[in-house]
Amino acid sequence: MAPEQHTVGDELARFLRARRTQTSPESAGLTAGPGVRRTPGLRREELATLAGVSIDYYTRLERGKETRPSPGVVDALARALQLDDDEHDHLRELAARAARYAPEPPPPPSRTVRPHLKLLLDTMRPSPAYILSRSMDVLAWNPGGLALYAGLSDWPVMQRNLARYLFLHPTARELFPDWANLVRSCVARLRAEAGTNPDAPDFTNLVGELLLKSPDFAKLWERYEVVGRKKVKKTFHHPTVGVLTLSGHSMHLDGTPGQRLSAYTAEPGTPDHDAMVVLDMSVEPTDLTRPPSEPSARREMR
Repeated sequence: MAPEQHTVGDELARFLRARRTQTSPESAGLTAGPGVRRTPGLRREELATLAGVSIDYYTRLERGKETRPSPGVVDALARALQLDDDEHDHLRELAARAARYAPEPPPPPSRTVRPHLKLLLDTMRPSPAYILSRSMDVLAWNPGGLALYAGLSDWPVMQRNLARYLFLHPTARELFPDWANLVRSCVARLRAEAGTNPDAPDFTNLVGELLLKSPDFAKLWERYEVVGRKKVKKTFHHPTVGVLTLSGHSMHLDGTPGQRLSAYTAEPGTPDHDAMVVLDMSVEPTDLTRPPSEPSARREMR
């Protein structure tokens, strides 16, 4: 089930509303009055006053009826909401895109991974490595890169997505002792990407599926956090090689449609490196590095 379609103007409104309800009057320097507040966080009139705009103007912003706030208004709202630099940049981007939004969303980027990038993945062994799309589809991998996410290879190639794995695969919570923080960062990344491409099919289909199937995802999605706290080191409780802690590295790939290369490393001579080597060697020399567009030889034999 796909989520309700939203324009970029709607995304701007939803971001403002989510951030307003998560900003306490005390943190904004206001004195809470007597009695129980019906509204979580700041009231609209309080935020409008803090930002120096009229309540009518701010209400139109939050309802998606005003989509062209000036840079000065955007900056004032960011200060009133106490946004950090990344969140402030995200608000600027939402406002800029809302002002020039085209009704027809662009198609999702190609899933094709260039041959030299697949060769690069193979030369990185025994370090687990893979290439992700902007919506976290696993597009290409080396043996350790796929085996690191225990059970992911059991899914069909087109279903392999790290967000889907974290929320829907039964092994994910056992694999990651820091699962709660990991999924929070995952949702923040998807929120930031989807906020600037709200109607893109690759995002709407994935988000719709996770909203339907995972209450945990639904709760985090409604928080509208757009900045993840990504850790350099990640610990895996792997069913094949035991506990290993690896350093994660991620980078954009020049000249590709939103693709990222992710890899994990460990210091040679350490137990973590030994476990990483064993993981790489444990993968049968089958079709794990076969391009996603080709059929699975192992599945055809079953």
